[in-house]
Amino acid sequence: MKTIQVKLGNRSYPIHVESGLLEQLPSLLSEQNHGQKWIIISQYRLMEFFGFNLLDNLKQAGFSIDFITVPAGEAAKSINEFNRIISQMIEMNCDRSTTILALGGGVVGDVAGFVASSFMRGIDYYQIPSTLLAMVDSSIGGKTGINIAEGKNLVGAIYQPKSVFVDPSLLDSLPTEEVISGLGEIIKYGVIYDCDFFAEISQGLDDLESFPFEKAISRSCEIKADIVSKDEREGDLRRLLNFGHTIGHALEAHFGYGKLRHGEAVSYGMICAGWISNQLGYFSNDDYTNLKNVIQKLPLPPLNKFDANTLLPFIKNDKKTIAGELHFVVLDGLGSASTSNKVSDDLILTSLKEIQ
Repeated sequence: MKTIQVKLGNRSYPIHVESGLLEQLPSLLSEQNHGQKWIIISQYRLMEFFGFNLLDNLKQAGFSIDFITVPAGEAAKSINEFNRIISQMIEMNCDRSTTILALGGGVVGDVAGFVASSFMRGIDYYQIPSTLLAMVDSSIGGKTGINIAEGKNLVGAIYQPKSVFVDPSLLDSLPTEEVISGLGEIIKYGVIYDCDFFAEISQGLDDLESFPFEKAISRSCEIKADIVSKDEREGDLRRLLNFGHTIGHALEAHFGYGKLRHGEAVSYGMICAGWISNQLGYFSNDDYTNLKNVIQKLPLPPLNKFDANTLLPFIKNDKKTIAGELHFVVLDGLGSASTSNKVSDDLILTSLKEIQ
């Protein structure tokens, strides 16, 4: 088992990565079981795949455990769903000692983590990501939240889990499109932080059947853990993880949450951000061409035609906007990134021609 530490003082926690890890959870969590109530928050489809088996194994190991399901997709990240989960936990006689297991993709982790941060002013939770995107990104770093009409993740908290358990064998249950979505985030780690890793990803994408998922997941987790350890609350360094996300989130909001997968939207956003970096003189023509070619190895869904101007309101509401000024993540080279406040609306609008 590979273990990676997120170093945050008394809130530090491990990320465990190993195929078959789900079967080991009763023993791995045994020292944390003090007779309290445990709640699995997941989707019913995932409960059928592996959640009910986990539930039974934990019960047999002496855990007092129940489960709550949420809808599939971004519909789970609504204020109404948040309220429903809280009410259901109260009906289940949950209290301040209750512990949540967030079993699912980024949506489940986001809403379950936000529930944990809010219920009784904060209870323990563990992340058990089931999608590639969640394994390498959203389950690590404590970002939790829900969506509102004005934008994605505008309501939430940074609230760290006690541990993250990554079982790459769960990817076998995923449709190909979900795997492709997660690969977009893996490309992001290479391009912002590790040019050698970026080269390995590029080579691996030439044959998806033999892509080294466990190795790529572990390296992505190491990069995310390193960044979060140095900048938990996104003061500067952690902003780099938002590369491709400003335009990516706008595309998601424009087309409708769930219509375009997060990793797909971020992949398109990275092409635009790479082009902007090039136009500002930070990123060479060859590096931009390399980045675009690697992203285009992914079988992304074609985007329907859209009016670029309709994306600007979503970008203005983006969390990277501070005091009315957009802090846009740009590339200084392959494996190196920074933020810029010189990205104009016109530059953003023109960049969208690269993906239409």
